[in-house]
Amino acid sequence: MDKTTLKALICDDSAEFGVNLASYLNQCNIYAYTRKNDESIIINSIIKDAPDLVITNLTLKNSDAIELIIKVRSILHKIPQFVVISEIHNSYIERQLIECGASYTLSKPFENKEIYDIIKLVAIKHLSSDCDDAELIVTNLIRSVGIPAHIKGYRYIRTAILECAQNYNYLEHMTKELYPHVAEIYQTTPERVERAIRHAIEMAWNKNDREAMSEFFGCNAKNLVSRPTNSEFIALASDKLIMHMKRVNSGYRHFLNYDKNHNSASSNQSIL
Repeated sequence: MDKTTLKALICDDSAEFGVNLASYLNQCNIYAYTRKNDESIIINSIIKDAPDLVITNLTLKNSDAIELIIKVRSILHKIPQFVVISEIHNSYIERQLIECGASYTLSKPFENKEIYDIIKLVAIKHLSSDCDDAELIVTNLIRSVGIPAHIKGYRYIRTAILECAQNYNYLEHMTKELYPHVAEIYQTTPERVERAIRHAIEMAWNKNDREAMSEFFGCNAKNLVSRPTNSEFIALASDKLIMHMKRVNSGYRHFLNYDKNHNSASSNQSIL
């Protein structure tokens, strides 16, 4: 397995869901494997196999996803990202899941491709220097400064960075062109896009992890006296992505043909 390949544990070994999803994800260059929907078996696999991401049902044998995440957090310092699947849409349960550490919640029914898109949204992986997956690179960039994946601004800012890296003119016309463009992708308004992106950056800033933000901007933490603006953050992230993709030439050519439909996939899914 390539060291940059994501590893996903699917907590369901049924043919109709777990095996089917694992087969699909393996075709998408994500190493996916299944385990029984049993808490003890899942925890043992997380400790032994160290997956980057765990896809689990809300209800487990003699347990549930909330208890699972809490136990894993008590055992391991570095835990995988959790995507929790539920039979019903319940905002209270979803909020509990996010508060205890889940990265994303998804209600049935859904297509396998939606899971693939969500994995690209939430997965954190130590990428090799020659990684040519633009989506994973941007995901790592924005997660590194503490922007949580479950808020709307996370998805908007991620899309904005990818779009600006392909068309730098967006950075010069953010209000008139970039925000409306992202808003069209997600079927919302430019004002909500701008506000959500600002809120996402504020959340990272207010966590007081100035060292992470300073490392992102390449300066001393003491020199960052105010929250970066939307344009400052997006411009720097776009530059980082462009420089990386140009260095990996094959990746840059692939990126220029980047399928914008990836951004809009799952855009109608509920994000708290």
